[in-house]
Amino acid sequence: MQRVCFLLKVRQDKLAEYRERHAAVWPEMLEALSATGWHNYSLFLREDGLLVGYLETEDFQAALDGMAAAEVNARWQAEMAPFFESLDGTRPDEAMKPLTEVFHLA
Repeated sequence: MQRVCFLLKVRQDKLAEYRERHAAVWPEMLEALSATGWHNYSLFLREDGLLVGYLETEDFQAALDGMAAAEVNARWQAEMAPFFESLDGTRPDEAMKPLTEVFHLA
């Protein structure tokens, strides 16, 4: 199982709405994430907008590819894009670059 962690930056003026959106993620989006291998997926948001994502998956690239093929993901990403800084035209899920794990205590 791969452990994947990534960082994104939520715009200061969008923090409250970002929290609200994630308190009510669409059921079909949750189903798609589960079906494409996203497990133990968490998002942590700091007051300055730093977003830390963590998930576990058998194959991160396959999980990304599976979501890229899901119609609900295209809709979700289009709605979420305005919440983030520095995407430079990419979708939020395309901007998720995994951090290198340097320590793990099992």
